[in-house]
Amino acid sequence: MFKFLLAAAVLTLGAAAAHADDSEKAVRDALHAVVPSATPDSVQKSELPGFYEIVIKGQVFFISNDGKYLVQGDVYNIPEKTSITSHAQASFRREFLKKFPRDKLLVFAPPKPKHTVTVFTDVDCPYCRQFHKQINAFNQAGIAVQYVLFPLSIHPGADKKAVAVWCSADRNAAYTAAMNGQDPGKQTCNNPVAETTAFGLKLGINATPTILSENGTQVNGNYASDPKLLLAELDKIEGTVTTAKTPVAAK
Repeated sequence: MFKFLLAAAVLTLGAAAAHADDSEKAVRDALHAVVPSATPDSVQKSELPGFYEIVIKGQVFFISNDGKYLVQGDVYNIPEKTSITSHAQASFRREFLKKFPRDKLLVFAPPKPKHTVTVFTDVDCPYCRQFHKQINAFNQAGIAVQYVLFPLSIHPGADKKAVAVWCSADRNAAYTAAMNGQDPGKQTCNNPVAETTAFGLKLGINATPTILSENGTQVNGNYASDPKLLLAELDKIEGTVTTAKTPVAAK
């Protein structure tokens, strides 16, 4: 009797796995039918019942298991008062943030930070400059800032300025000077600016400054105007993280 039940269980699991494979194939076929050239970064079952979530260049789509329906936009869980779309996007971003080399970032951090944010920045972005003017206050509040150089195409020459900052003898000092309006010069060297730009595009970043918490959640820019507000928001997002973390210092 036990052997029979075990065999039945194995057959049931096998059928479920085959069904899951069929569903994913239907989803991928549907995506290909809508956008033949699309190459998804992630395809997995969604918390939205009956749907898979697909991430392409940081943008989240939902396709029904039978491949019949595609949903694009903010899908909201009313009882839990949360955005399923934002949650999926944050999860995708979190995994890529973990993988990105820390030695390709500009790090401004206190000795024992409570939180670390990743900020996509452009030297010629006025809002980025306003943000950086408070870098000492952010650090004093226990917030470490990891800048990703992300020059925008709407700012001609910003990519060259980013390279010059990176190639300076003291990158952090050069970045601070540039954010205060000083010309960073024309230094060149082997640099990660093209890679950091591609990284941002892969995460769906299209503006600066874009602030991501450690779990990949995008922080509302309004909180960046006040270190105390940002700290409170990060406490809320991260569930009041209390363990000190020290980011790897930029080289």
